[in-house]
Amino acid sequence: MSKREKIIYWIATGLLSVMMLMSAGMYVFNNAMVSETFGMLGFPVFIIYPLAIAKLLGVVAILTNKSAILKQWAYAGFFFNFALAAAAHINIKDGEEMGAFIAMALLLVSYIMGRKR
Repeated sequence: MSKREKIIYWIATGLLSVMMLMSAGMYVFNNAMVSETFGMLGFPVFIIYPLAIAKLLGVVAILTNKSAILKQWAYAGFFFNFALAAAAHINIKDGEEMGAFIAMALLLVSYIMGRKR
């Protein structure tokens, strides 16, 4: 892997990680607003805290690279999270799907560049 590819990988992975950490933090510290949004999107609010924990564990799995299987599951979980978020926002036509698309792009770049490592 070239130096340029490593830089691209770490930028995409770092930005993705920051997005997930901010999202998990918002789920915990701004739960009332997130609960309202989840309700509008048609998602049950009881999954907010488990989803926050899953996001934190996914970031740990990707950044530590201790287990290839856990890392694959983290990427897969994030993929489905972003795909469902984008679909839900498109469905209710609130115009908030761009965050999910940006996260998906970062995820794909991180995953593809990480496979080259």
